[in-house]
Amino acid sequence: MKVPNAQQRRLLDLADLDADIAKAKHERKNLPEDAELAKLAETAESIREDRARAQVAVDNLQAEYDRVDAELTGTTKQLNRDQEQIDAGLVSHKVLTELQHEVTGLRRRAENLETELLEVMEQQEATDAESERTEAALLHATEQELDLIGRRDAAALTVDQRLEDMDAKRIATVAEVGDELITIYERLRSQGKVGAGLVRQRRCGACRMEMDPRTLATIAAKDDDEVLRCEECGAIMVRTDQSGLPKPAAAE
Repeated sequence: MKVPNAQQRRLLDLADLDADIAKAKHERKNLPEDAELAKLAETAESIREDRARAQVAVDNLQAEYDRVDAELTGTTKQLNRDQEQIDAGLVSHKVLTELQHEVTGLRRRAENLETELLEVMEQQEATDAESERTEAALLHATEQELDLIGRRDAAALTVDQRLEDMDAKRIATVAEVGDELITIYERLRSQGKVGAGLVRQRRCGACRMEMDPRTLATIAAKDDDEVLRCEECGAIMVRTDQSGLPKPAAAE
């Protein structure tokens, strides 16, 4: 197959472009912001679990506070009623003795309940502080997430624009290369191989296989428009001034 060398050289541009496109697609799928978002999601989930535990503690302590407060209120009311009867002096000595004994017990119980209530309130301060901390941490995580999403979307847009530009450039380059070369090139790429490579430093630029002097001499003797294939990987081997091929011996 013979194709003008200029068209063959455009294959090198196409191969470089395809490499850049593949790199950009990999970059698009592996944006650092996505990794940060995944890590932040784990952190936020842990914070939500802490917040849920803190809320359970807050609710339990509030229930305990309400119970103790209700009992203290009832005890105080009973104490006041008994004291009013004692102060009125309208009861018998026996009833008075019973009331005084009950008042003593009620006062002791009220004091214990007040102490218990203070202890619950102290615990509430700690649990409320933990609840507020988790709320603040979750708010901060949400703000970080929004910031990361914005940065991720901006980075993705930049890569998408690059891909769009490279796709347009690829279409134009393919048109310049021609159908014959493109058919071979695309077939190789569909097999997961490099479609074309520059012959340089005695190596195929596609598979990096070093060629022996005899093979290099054979390549050098071929016409510039001859399409050459690598015996190792099948890639189209493109020759340029950078190939450093030996000059064919002059005819005598």
